[in-house]
Amino acid sequence: MYKSLFIDLDDTLWDTYHNNKECLEEIYTDYHLDRYYASFEAFYGIYMPHNLDLWAKYRRGEIDRPTLILDRFLYVLRPLGITRKEEVLAINDDFLRRTTTKTRLIPGAIELLEYLRPSYRMFILSNGFREVQFLKLSNAGLAPYFERMILSEDAQIQKPHKGIFDYALKNTNSRRAESLMIGDSWEADIVGAYQSRIAQIWLNPDGLPAQGFTPTYTVRSLAEIRGIL
Repeated sequence: MYKSLFIDLDDTLWDTYHNNKECLEEIYTDYHLDRYYASFEAFYGIYMPHNLDLWAKYRRGEIDRPTLILDRFLYVLRPLGITRKEEVLAINDDFLRRTTTKTRLIPGAIELLEYLRPSYRMFILSNGFREVQFLKLSNAGLAPYFERMILSEDAQIQKPHKGIFDYALKNTNSRRAESLMIGDSWEADIVGAYQSRIAQIWLNPDGLPAQGFTPTYTVRSLAEIRGIL
């Protein structure tokens, strides 16, 4: 039934939460952010909600990429007196560079890709930034499993908007009825695919409730997908 699988990268295959938190702790230590913050957890507790809010605004088209990458660090560096755009962006660049070296994957990622590779065409579909996504995919050993990566920067529109899914179908010669989206983000991956009339597998390890409709499939782990495909 399905021939083309569109798979999200961050927190679906590549463990963004743990990899990025490790990089942020390195930034916290190396830039001596304890000059202001009582602990790394205090710093992280301010940075992460703000970062997630910026990404939500980016998905909705309310802010552009330069605003996102400047403001997420400016917000937490300003109390230390670090406000020069060049200095803030240099720290952001350092953070992004560090993320490309991390290789922790969501449990079962390689095993699932090995299982799927003989039977399906597979593509990454991501809102992430080009300069880091390709390195993350390669350094983590994921690149050989995918024909290509489709990024929101290529389509000029972010998930969950229908346009990026249409772009992905067109640029991979995939039929809508024979395609399936696998992702962890309810808003970006599942709602986006649903609104684009593409079947979905929601990776939902925390057992969160669906909102507004029932996804085609819901799993708590990547291993469960083998029972579907």
